[in-house]
Amino acid sequence: MSDPGSARKRRADLLLGGAASAILLAMMLLTVVDVVARYVFSRPLRGAFEVTELMLVILIFAGLPLVSFADEHAVMDFIDRLLGPGALGALRRAVQAGCAAFMFLLAWLVWLKADRIWAYRDSTDVLRIVYGPFVYFMAVMIAFAGAIHLYKATARQ
Repeated sequence: MSDPGSARKRRADLLLGGAASAILLAMMLLTVVDVVARYVFSRPLRGAFEVTELMLVILIFAGLPLVSFADEHAVMDFIDRLLGPGALGALRRAVQAGCAAFMFLLAWLVWLKADRIWAYRDSTDVLRIVYGPFVYFMAVMIAFAGAIHLYKATARQ
């Protein structure tokens, strides 16, 4: 019998991986159409750069909790060989707790920035897409990554 948590993780990976693939494909198609329109027809797509930037924000910050959950952050493990299993477990928990604290602090600061951006109704120059929802999305995804790190710091292993 398979683990239900493992099946959920596979479904989440499929869904989020599919969404990431769709965003990347949309970015690629938008860029190709923009380049062809610009150099062949001398008519670039209006606002293509802005839409690409916003899709990149979504892609990067939606991927942050996935990277945190899978422990795929860049790490330096040179100290691991010097520690015993007990100390290594304590170090891993301390690092996860430190990451969680940093992520929560960063989420709070980004949320405050999102409040200011929303209050000013900052938007892109060409298409006038409001930045606020994207910055709030960034803050929520950072907080979600922090919750994952907190869970890993406190979970039994």
